Formats: sequence, C-alpha cells, structure tokens
Amino acid sequence: MAHEPRDSDPDVALFKVLREDGTADPATDPGIPRETLLRAYREMRRLRILDARMILLQRQGRVGFYGACTGQEAVPIATGLVLDAGDWVYPALREQSIMLVRGFPLSKFVAQVFGNSGDVLKGRQMPSHHSGREVNQVSWSSNIGPQITQAVGTAWAMKLRRDPHVTLGFMGDGATSQPDFHSAMNFAAVFHVPCVLICQNNHWSISVPTSRQTASRTIALKARAYAMPAVRVDGNDLLAVYKVVGDAVRRARGGEGPTFVEALTYRIGAHSTSDDPTRYRSEAEVAEWKKKDPELRLRRHLVAMGWLDDVADKALDEELSREVIDAVKAVEELPPPPRGSLFSDVYSEPTWNLVEQEALLQRLPLAPTH
Repeated sequence: MAHEPRDSDPDVALFKVLREDGTADPATDPGIPRETLLRAYREMRRLRILDARMILLQRQGRVGFYGACTGQEAVPIATGLVLDAGDWVYPALREQSIMLVRGFPLSKFVAQVFGNSGDVLKGRQMPSHHSGREVNQVSWSSNIGPQITQAVGTAWAMKLRRDPHVTLGFMGDGATSQPDFHSAMNFAAVFHVPCVLICQNNHWSISVPTSRQTASRTIALKARAYAMPAVRVDGNDLLAVYKVVGDAVRRARGGEGPTFVEALTYRIGAHSTSDDPTRYRSEAEVAEWKKKDPELRLRRHLVAMGWLDDVADKALDEELSREVIDAVKAVEELPPPPRGSLFSDVYSEPTWNLVEQEALLQRLPLAPTH
C-alpha cells in the first residue's frame, strides 16, 4: 500500500527561516553575513523601483512591453548571490534580475527594454527577454518551457567536458504541465547532470490557477517519479531561498546531480503590461499575499537585527531612484540599432547572399524620422 508523504518530507513541507516578527528561526537560520543581506535588500529595492519605472514608461507609450517581478524578488536575488561567475542561467519571465545581481550594467538592461543601439541584442528580442553573454544568461522563450531542457542540455555538456560549473533552469507552475518539463526532469536524473531546476510557483500561469495545472499535493512531489531530490521552500523568504538554492548549487557542483526546487511565491502585479489580473483573481487574495511581501519581510529582519533604520532606508531609496532615472534618461536618447546590424551575428562568417543583401540595403536611402 502506498504511504501518504509526511509533512516533514522536504518536497511537502515548506522550508522557512523568517518568523512573523522578522527574527530568524535558529533551527533553520543559515547565518548569512550582514553585508550579504544588506546587498540582497539593495538589489531587491532597486528591482522594485526599476519595475515601477518600466511599467510607467510602458503606460506612457515609451516602451512596448514589460513583465515585472513584483512579489517574486526573493528567488532571483538570492539565486544571483549564490552563483559563481562561470555558472549558466536559463530564466523564465521573472528571473532577468539575476543578471543585475551578477554585474550586468543597468544601462544595458534598460536598453534591452527599449531595443535601441545600447541593447547588446541589437533590438532583436522583445522587451523583458533579456540575455547577456558576459553573465552567462540565456534569453527565455515566450513559448512556455523550452529553457528547462536547454538548461539540462548545457549541464550535460558541462559534465562531459568536466566543467566545474552548474546550470540553473527556471520555470513557472504552468511550465510543469509542458512536455519539456518531463523530458528535462527525466534526462537530468538519468544522466546525473550538474543542474538545479527551480519552479517559481506563483499560483497563476497567467490566468490559470495551479489547481488546474496539477492534482499533485505539491509540485516538488513530482520529482520523486524521476528519483530526483526536491525541496519546497518559502519563495518570499530570502534567507530560506538563499539556503535551499545554495545547497542545491553546491550539491550539483560537487557531482551529486540535479535538484528540483519549488519556491512558493505570488505575483502581486499583472502577468505583464498586456494583462488585467482583475479578470481572474480577487483583490482579497492579492491583499493577503501582500502581507507576505518578500521585500517587507527582509526589511523587517534587517531592522530586527539593527542593520537598517528609516533614515538609511530613505537614503537608499533616493540613491536607487536616481540610479534608475539616470539610466533611463541616458538610454532613451540613444538611436535605433544601425541597420547594418541586421546582418551581424547571423553566422560566424557572413554568407555571400547576406553580403549582397547588406550592400543593397546600405545603398537605399534612410527612411525619414519624425
């Protein structure tokens, strides 16, 4: 007879560190250094300010699209802090900020939203589909799920080459209903690759609730079928996420194979600037989750530790607001990508027909601008 999983099982229980009053549970506290937690809070505040500014620009018609991370900042920020420079990240929609934590310039990040000449992708991707070779982050696809198998494939290549690094593949709860999820989980476990697969379960795959995605008690429980270790973590508790993802990364780096992480969180805002969440969820639900805001919880902890006060918090907000405003101002004034860039980075060596097409394009007059 099959046994019901115990609540103490890591793929059923919810790993937490922070208590309601902001103190850390000594039984689970990973002992993160003060400077690391202050850095995490800084990154979280900057992302919150950046997201608000980008949404405003979209509403003003200055950018075309944006997908904010509001309410889910703990997972990408904590992840960025535990990675080594050589590790690779395959994000979904709400993990782009890992790039910023790992040192990707804010101006280049903003330029990708505008798609102008400051964009390292030359305006070829839609906004909020960031990537950057300098921080080993690959652009995700709006088709749900393919980045999961890509992350596993890269990890397999790392293993074959005896590369000491790891890959991280992200997904939302909706992606766990896609074939790519099952292919990736099976392949990762069978070939014992150095990969961490992280599901940000924010309860809504755009307008479809998690209850319509699975009848499983938890998403992390699914890893048992693939003989893969899994952990379910409070995704709004930065200390808990730092501990769980850090352990999984060290496990992969040490040759112990993949880990699946389900981070339980919530998308406070719309799925994107193209979405109206009031059509499918209640304000009461949102209000309840706002009480669990990861930024609020981390701030409460820093205050409880005596590491942050209102004066320092206000000064930080003013500094970060200036940084974001200055980056937007500098980037928005840049021209579009040069039209000749249409032919660059298509092949390592341009083919004869592309050379002919570029020459023809350069002979044509530029369209007038207004």
